[in-house]
This record gives sequence, C-alpha cells and structure tokens, in this order.
Amino acid sequence: MMWLALTFVVFFAVRWFAHKVKSPLANPLLLSIIIIIPILMALDVPYKVYYAQNDWMTYLLQPAVVALAYPLYEQLPQIRQNWKIIFLACGVGSCMSMLSAGLIAVALHTDPTLVASLMGKSVTTPIAMEIGSSLGGEPAIAAILVLIVGVFGSVFAYPIYSALGVTHPIARGLTMGTVSHALGTATCAEKNAEDAAFSSLALVTCGIITSILAPLFFAFCLWVGGIIG
Repeated sequence: MMWLALTFVVFFAVRWFAHKVKSPLANPLLLSIIIIIPILMALDVPYKVYYAQNDWMTYLLQPAVVALAYPLYEQLPQIRQNWKIIFLACGVGSCMSMLSAGLIAVALHTDPTLVASLMGKSVTTPIAMEIGSSLGGEPAIAAILVLIVGVFGSVFAYPIYSALGVTHPIARGLTMGTVSHALGTATCAEKNAEDAAFSSLALVTCGIITSILAPLFFAFCLWVGGIIG
C-alpha cells in the first residue's frame, strides 16, 4: 500500500503548505499532481499499479458528492426564489461550453474523435466519459479534459471573482459548478457554504442539460466544420 500512503502524505503536506502560503496557485490538487506524477514516472510505476492501490478512494467519491447535497438543502429558500435565474444560467453556460469548445476544435480542423471528447469537458467525469463514448469520442481524453478544466477553475476562479468584484454566492456558485464541476465545487466548499450549495446545484443541472443536448451540438459543430473545411 505504498502508493496509497504516498497519496495521503503528499496531499496533506501540500494542503498544509496551501494554508500557509494563501496563494491561488497553491491548490492542493494541482500541487499533488505536480509531485506524484513525476515520482511515478521516475520510478517507472504503471498507472494501473498506482490506481489499484488507490481504487477504494474512488468509491468514496460517491458519498462525497452526496454530502454536497447538505449545503444545497440549506439554501432551498433561495433556490425556490431564484430558480429562473439558476436554470437560465446553467442552460446558457452548458450550451456555450459545448458550442465554444466544439467550434474552436473544428476551426482548427481537429479530428471528430477529439471534438466528441470535448463536448462534456465541463461536467463531472462519469457523465463526460459517457457522453464522449456515446458520440464516438475517447473516454480517457474526456476524463483528462475534465480534470484540466476542474483544476483551472479551482485555481483561478476566486482570484477572477475578486478582480471583477463578484461577491454574490449565486453568481460565484453557479459559474463554478457550470464550468468546473466537482473539483470547483470542492473549492467552493472550502471558501463559502452558500457558494458550494449553488455550485452543487449547477453541477447536477449542467450534467443533465449537457447529456441531453450534447448530440445536437456535436452534430452542429461537425456541420460547421464541413462548411469551413
């Protein structure tokens, strides 16, 4: 269980470091990736070996996601009051995420497999992998894209909020959950319970919207690609 121990040691060490440094770049997840991957590569440890020793932690993701429902429950009055704004923001955010990624990809003459993998980049990993697979994409690429987007949001979202003067929990939570899924929601949970509640709601809502509309946007992007190609 050496690699499991390494994961725990590295994560809690970088978490302590992040609390001391107080920098958005000192994100525990990002720092853990930067440290662990070179170690595995230097020692020539296959990913399957590392994953096998840490697979039980994957199962803990399910109750962890369910636990995010508690702050959501606490904000039910605000959710009822602002449901139109919530669904509009999630709908527009999901559509723009798929449309922008897809159109940029076809403009660069990207292979349709990658375009399909891009469709679910802003939703949680299991949904993104299923969307990519159903459209003819590569689930592994979809998972990597989700990780990249999630880490980016976790690191840069709150500095951007501060720079733009965005302080309302609904605005911060919805944008984070729409763009950076579960990783962004976890960051919200560390910052503000209200942010986490609305981020959890956006995470679920955008997952549903993207699952339904992804085939349409994928077909549209390929159609545009055929025109400009």
